[in-house]
Amino acid sequence: MKIICTKSNLVKGVSIVSKAVPSKTTMPILECILIDATTDTIKLTANDMELGIETTIEGTILQKGIIALDAKIFSEIVRKLPDNEVIIETNSNLQTLITCEKAKFNISGKSGEDFSYLPYIEKKDCITLSEFTLKEVIRQTIFSISDMDSNKLMSGELFEVDQNILKVVSLDGHRISIRKIELKESYGPRKVVVPGKTLQEISKILSGETESEVTIYFTNNHIVFEFSNTVVVSRLIEGEYFRIDQMLSNDYETKVRINKKELLSCIDRATLLVKEGDKKPIIINITDESMQLKIQSQIGSMNEEIMITKDGKDLLIGFNPKFLIDALRVIDDEEVSLYFMNAKAPCFIKDEEQSYIYLILPVNFNAAA
Repeated sequence: MKIICTKSNLVKGVSIVSKAVPSKTTMPILECILIDATTDTIKLTANDMELGIETTIEGTILQKGIIALDAKIFSEIVRKLPDNEVIIETNSNLQTLITCEKAKFNISGKSGEDFSYLPYIEKKDCITLSEFTLKEVIRQTIFSISDMDSNKLMSGELFEVDQNILKVVSLDGHRISIRKIELKESYGPRKVVVPGKTLQEISKILSGETESEVTIYFTNNHIVFEFSNTVVVSRLIEGEYFRIDQMLSNDYETKVRINKKELLSCIDRATLLVKEGDKKPIIINITDESMQLKIQSQIGSMNEEIMITKDGKDLLIGFNPKFLIDALRVIDDEEVSLYFMNAKAPCFIKDEEQSYIYLILPVNFNAAA
């Protein structure tokens, strides 16, 4: 094999597929990036058997061939090469020569035939949306997945398609994030649970441009994302997702309309007095025209008041401040509506159309104080 491509194209391609290289594996071949120049395109692939990424890069193929190179060594070499054309050539003993200007590296490769290719997916059942929309949806939900392995379903996100609506849901036992997107076309019903790791890695690769599209294909065991010369294949998480609708309610005793930036800044300031790992709640006292926020810790205390528009009853309630901050940070609206039933029921943050809903459980601040 002998190929020529620019350093920038190579760095970009390697950085995309590296996200699917496992940190630990019993199969050394999976620690490699596959360079496939057996056809008319140069394809780079990595696969950890749960997540696989393939991308094509521009370049010239002088001699067709295939090689698997250690991902860590190869990516470090490529990153530190001069900004010029890179020549990669292999011989029959799988020795690989990487040349760029006066720099020459000779490393051992592995047979491309031994590499675990991406599974073949029959591309029938799919939806299309913009890269911008998908990146935003992930940003607005990914923070409330669980990082605990004890419940696999909580470590993923529900992707539910119903006609022209895509609903994405995540939860961790203390809060729920729901984002609804209107699609350009109507599709048949579909419900899958996508690993959070897959979505985090896709979010890093997506350009976020509104005019670039992503096609998402569904099968019983896999989900495929196709965009910008890149294909991401991921296994799905098996099992029946939680019945979210049973946890949602439109009833409320207290509704508060508040400036989002003011509320976020106030809670952010309050957390200055909370050490990492310390579970001090922020106590919210809602009266007719104001919301009073208090926090007290070993470091000190803070008390601040924000003007609000209120419907319904006065309320005293406590929350984990981090959960409120996470939700408010991803809402783009200037004002937000908060709905409360009582001091022991969840708070709902949602817009009129319910294109987003954040449910946050309160904490018993008397016990936590």
